[in-house]
Amino acid sequence: MVLASQSSAIPTNIITGFLGTGKTTLIKQLLALKPATERWAILVNEFGEVGIDGAFFKGRPEDNIYIREVPGGCMCCTSGLPMQIALSQLISYAKPHRLLIEPTGVGHPKEVLATLQQPHYQDMFAIQATLTLVDARTVAQSRYRENAIYQEQLSIADVIIATKTDLYKGDEQTQLKAYLEAQELTNTPLLVLNEPLKDLAIFGSAQRCAERQRSEKEHEQAKTFSQYPQHAHPHGSPHDTSPDWQRTLEETGEVMIENAAQGFYSQGWVFSGSKIFNFKKVMNVLSGIEADRLKAVMITEKGIFGFNKVDNALTCTELDECSDSRLEIIDTQPDRVTTAVRKLQNTLFAQEA
Repeated sequence: MVLASQSSAIPTNIITGFLGTGKTTLIKQLLALKPATERWAILVNEFGEVGIDGAFFKGRPEDNIYIREVPGGCMCCTSGLPMQIALSQLISYAKPHRLLIEPTGVGHPKEVLATLQQPHYQDMFAIQATLTLVDARTVAQSRYRENAIYQEQLSIADVIIATKTDLYKGDEQTQLKAYLEAQELTNTPLLVLNEPLKDLAIFGSAQRCAERQRSEKEHEQAKTFSQYPQHAHPHGSPHDTSPDWQRTLEETGEVMIENAAQGFYSQGWVFSGSKIFNFKKVMNVLSGIEADRLKAVMITEKGIFGFNKVDNALTCTELDECSDSRLEIIDTQPDRVTTAVRKLQNTLFAQEA
């Protein structure tokens, strides 16, 4: 698929990192620093099937912020077709001055980069620094440090950003540096993010990006792009715009979609906007759920709120608007996900609007 040409290539950054490293938080910081006259586009790919991250960005055309979601952890499947379609729609509509791409935390960022480097995109995108976020506390856990995707995300980085530093209690930074040395990544700049970003210098802080990315990786990635395993869309995903999925939501007021890959399992729910949740019960139930990752956008009697849980810490943010309530729980244990969703279904509804 060939996109319509523009007068100049769009500066493009990939922002990657494993589940719960704070990619959405970083993008929100970047958006707060966006020049008012610039149009920015954000392409968000989620492992879960229902698409929640977009609700956390206050992206509106009047603010020159445009967002497109590709749920399902499969943005690059079928030779990158979902990604190409999403890019075409987003670029045609937004005509952005900058593009930010957030791949799923359990996806292959090399596939994203390989798609952007296809010949028909060479005049469309000016690929700048790839930013990889990492929570240094995860280095101590074998399920992270030995994970091939975790390693790939770090290896592709032009800048590695250590996040959640306020939660470090010991020598996590030392362990991270030792791990990066073992991975032969000592030449990759490491930024320890102790406070919110103050400017956009990070976009251009990796001057080695052009040389290293093109000389060391571009040839290899272009050569191996066709060798990546092709992933299939699960049936009934919201991004399939399936009439059956929409019909189920209209008829029953709720719909559930599952996904599984890379040892993780997700269960996502969409609830009709006519269902109003009890805010206090939402807080109580979500606080008690044990899962690797939890995200939700809930319409409650007190307003619309976004919930984010990682490392057993639940945060709540008031949001402006949404058309329905959505919940996504990701864990390595499917039984824990099922139990958690059952609690929500049985206790949370305050009333019917």
